[in-house]
Amino acid sequence: MSLTIDVNGMLKFLEQLLSIPSPVGDTHRAIEFVRSAFADLGLKTHVPPKGYLTATWDIEGSDAPRAVSAHIDTLGAMVSKLKANGRISLTKLGGWDWNSVEAEGVSVLLSNGDVIRGSILPVKASGHAYTPKERTAERTDDTMEARLDVVAETENDLRDLGVCVGDTVAIDPRVEVTGTGFVRSRHLDDKAGIACIYGALAAIREAGMQPAQRTTAHISNYEEVGHGGSVGFPSDLAELLVVDMAVVAPSVLGNERKVTICAKDSSGPYDNRLRRRLEEICATEKIDYVSDIYPYYGSDGSVYWRTGGSALVGLVGPGVDASHHYERTHRDGLEHTARLVAAYLLS
Repeated sequence: MSLTIDVNGMLKFLEQLLSIPSPVGDTHRAIEFVRSAFADLGLKTHVPPKGYLTATWDIEGSDAPRAVSAHIDTLGAMVSKLKANGRISLTKLGGWDWNSVEAEGVSVLLSNGDVIRGSILPVKASGHAYTPKERTAERTDDTMEARLDVVAETENDLRDLGVCVGDTVAIDPRVEVTGTGFVRSRHLDDKAGIACIYGALAAIREAGMQPAQRTTAHISNYEEVGHGGSVGFPSDLAELLVVDMAVVAPSVLGNERKVTICAKDSSGPYDNRLRRRLEEICATEKIDYVSDIYPYYGSDGSVYWRTGGSALVGLVGPGVDASHHYERTHRDGLEHTARLVAAYLLS
C-alpha cells in the first residue's frame, strides 16, 4: 500500500490539542479545534448538544459502514469548596490518584472566561513547619488543596475574584517531544488516539484515496466518567474501531513504540473476528504490534455494546506508559497506530 503517515504533522496536531484544556464536562474548546481540523480534510462535521463530535467521510455504495472513535475528555478536577485561608478544595473528574498530581500546576477556568493559575499541594506541605509524619500523611480529598497564584487570604477574597464551587480545574499537560522520539505529557489518554485518527485520515486524503466504506470519526467527550460511547453512532454501523491508549506496564505486553490490539479488558473480550483481521493487516503491512489483555480498563467500545450497539467492536492504540499519571508514548507507536487505522479503513 502506497501510503505515508506525516508523523511530524501528526505530532504538531497532538501538541496543539494537548495544549487546549478539556477536562471531562468542559471540552468544547478542544472539540472545536478537532472539528476544524477534520473539516479541513473535507469531512462533514456535526456537534450535537451533548458536545461530542462526528465527522463523516461519505462513500457512495457503502454497504457496511464503519466508525473510528477516540475520546477528547481528560482527567481533571472541579472546585468543591472555597476555604477560609484563601485556598480551594477539589473534587476529582475521572479516576486518578492524588499522588499522581502532587505539585502539578493547574488552571482554574472561571465562568467569566478568566483563568487563575495555581498548584496542587498537600495541606501540610512545608518541610520547615510540619513533622515527617504530617508531611507524609495519606493523600486524600481532605489532605490536599490547590494554592492559587492570586492574593486571596479569605473565602470572600476568592469570591471577589470570581472563583466559584463548580469551576473546572485543568491539570497542566507539560508536553515535551524529545529528540529520541518520546512524547511526555499528561492527557495522552486519549488525545494521542485522536491524533492517530487524524494522521490516518490525512494520509488517506493526501494519497488521493478514500475509505472502503462510509466512515464516521466519533470523538466522545464523557469517556472518563463512563458514558462517552453511549450515543452518536450511525444506526447502520457494521464495525467500530476504538482508538484509545494501550497499557504499558511490567505485567502486560504493551510497548510505547508499537500499536496494541486489545483482545480483552475488564468489560470482557472484543470481537475475535475483527481482532484477527487487524492482526492480519499488521502482518501484511509490516506494522509493529502486540495483542494484549488489559486488567483494569474499559473503553467507549464497551459502553457502545452495553447500551445496545450491534456493530463489531475492536480496540487498538499506541502504547502509553504510566497511564493516568505523567504519561509517555513514542512517535513510532503513534505512527504504527495511524498506519493500522488507515490500512483498516482502506481494507
